[in-house]
Amino acid sequence: MKKVYGSAGEALDGLLFDGMLIAAGGFGLCGIPELLISAIRDAGTKDITIASNNCGVDDFGLGILLKTRQIRKMISSYVGENAEFMRQYLSGELELEFNPQGTLAERMRAGGAGIPGFYTKTGVGTVIAEGKDHKDFNGETYILETGLVADLSIVKAWKADETGNLVFRKTARNFNPPAATCGKICVVEVEEIVPTGSLDPDHIHLPGIYVHRLIQGEHEKRIENRTVRAA
Repeated sequence: MKKVYGSAGEALDGLLFDGMLIAAGGFGLCGIPELLISAIRDAGTKDITIASNNCGVDDFGLGILLKTRQIRKMISSYVGENAEFMRQYLSGELELEFNPQGTLAERMRAGGAGIPGFYTKTGVGTVIAEGKDHKDFNGETYILETGLVADLSIVKAWKADETGNLVFRKTARNFNPPAATCGKICVVEVEEIVPTGSLDPDHIHLPGIYVHRLIQGEHEKRIENRTVRAA
């Protein structure tokens, strides 16, 4: 089965629809699938729910989908550094489901593993626990969180072979592997595609069985905050 496509738009062709749930890899601006995000903007898909650690910044990453009002709801852990996110949320234009960071990662992992739900102590006694099933184990209270299964996963890796085996680079791995596994369809963008068989099996971080479509492209590597010591 052909997995390598010529562009982000081609790789997403036939996969996007209004009201869909998308799981997006990345942490801050590190390891974000920027080319696929731009292609979603260009496609004009709307009323999207996105599960991602955060929503980029105002002019980059998932923030560009906020600017075009294509996102209806975010399932996130961190929502700082984005003025448009704050404006839309406080004005009631954007829905937000807060998840503790570890809970969001585990919801993605569980969805990819076929686990419908799990109990965690994180969030007990806070607004996170409201409306969720509570259960005691060994004298401790836990809340039930559900596994997350997305219509589409979009992720960024460093290197791939033609069958979709992926290698991530350092901290850019972050949320990308669990996001990749929890989608019914997974589309990946990489910096380099190498011939099948050229990757050391022990160095592969995500097997190609999870990857359905793949593109190679140029990426902008931003630094979110830069602190310069006074001379």
